[in-house]
Amino acid sequence: MREYLLVLLIAASTTYLLSGLARRVALRTGAVARVRDRDVHAIPIPYFGGVAMLGGVVATYLVAVNLPFLGRNQLIGHDFFAVLVAAVVICTVGILDDLFELNAIAKLAGQVLAAGLVVANGVKMLWIPLPNSIISLDDSISIAITVFFIVLCTNAVNYVDGLDGLAAGVVAIGALAFFAYSYTLVAELALPRATTASLLTVATAGICLGFLPHNFFPARMFMGDSGAMLLGLLLATSTISLTGQIDSSGLHAEGSGLMAAYLPLILPLAIMALPFLDFVLAFLRRTYAGTWFWVADKQHLHHRLLQAGHSHRRAVMIMYVWSALISFGAIAIGLNPEWPTVAAVLGVAIVVTLFTIGSRRATASASDDVVRRAERAAEARVQDLP
Repeated sequence: MREYLLVLLIAASTTYLLSGLARRVALRTGAVARVRDRDVHAIPIPYFGGVAMLGGVVATYLVAVNLPFLGRNQLIGHDFFAVLVAAVVICTVGILDDLFELNAIAKLAGQVLAAGLVVANGVKMLWIPLPNSIISLDDSISIAITVFFIVLCTNAVNYVDGLDGLAAGVVAIGALAFFAYSYTLVAELALPRATTASLLTVATAGICLGFLPHNFFPARMFMGDSGAMLLGLLLATSTISLTGQIDSSGLHAEGSGLMAAYLPLILPLAIMALPFLDFVLAFLRRTYAGTWFWVADKQHLHHRLLQAGHSHRRAVMIMYVWSALISFGAIAIGLNPEWPTVAAVLGVAIVVTLFTIGSRRATASASDDVVRRAERAAEARVQDLP
């Protein structure tokens, strides 16, 4: 555990320190988020947060492979390096999009290329674990499922990246939840606690936490597509590394309950519940409207919270709470499917629901004043824009 905490701190501190440099480069190269009709920010904000995040991932790899606990497992070094290569590719695609606004086909091609590199290096779904059996996947199905899941996650995180600090916070919560489960799983199955899944989730949480001080409202910089797609890739590969490569059927045999054996299949959906829901709703909404699903609009979940009267920060915090409730709630129910646990999770869900849909209009005026002050402060910080 101490080495995982060290890795978390290395990833967070490296990302935090590199973010300032990446912001200056973005300003000099003109890589800024211009204000469009569908955007929430009122002034141009520099991109390249994803570059700083990639630097955090690189630092994590260099440190982890030289640690006595994590470094002696050669499989971790091999798999992490494969993910790192794919991360460089997908981050490069994101940088090009931040600079030149690539079309949807070009971005999709870059995502598939990155996913293909992961698969080519052996990080893929090998089987689907069930409580009393394992469904073995042949090569073609394994490749198709892995590539599809990686592309789906990269786009889902990209869709949810619409408010200051939203994507980084939601992904950090999901990554920490998945780390808690993966660490518990290998302990219960008496497996080595040094795993690729645990290391990737710790690195993902670290780079998100290191970037949040620069990105929380009012944001001084954005992660851009380079960061959003990078986070999606890391979450996808960490879940694939655990779900499709570790046999969890022993959990049911150990008496943890039937739900525990299904957790490797349920948890990836739980930790990505909000991004997946937002992606599916956007697909259905845009298809029904007769447009392509990649044509942007202003009807995402976070947009609806703002339209309902929540302030910017409150909308982000609501999304944080829902992410934590779904992710950690799924783990709690899966590992301890007793009525007190279920009742506690449902009780919290009811409270959060009431808070989400409750009256907000009374605070709207005050929230508007806060937003205006924050925008003026942010404008003063980016007055050196070209």
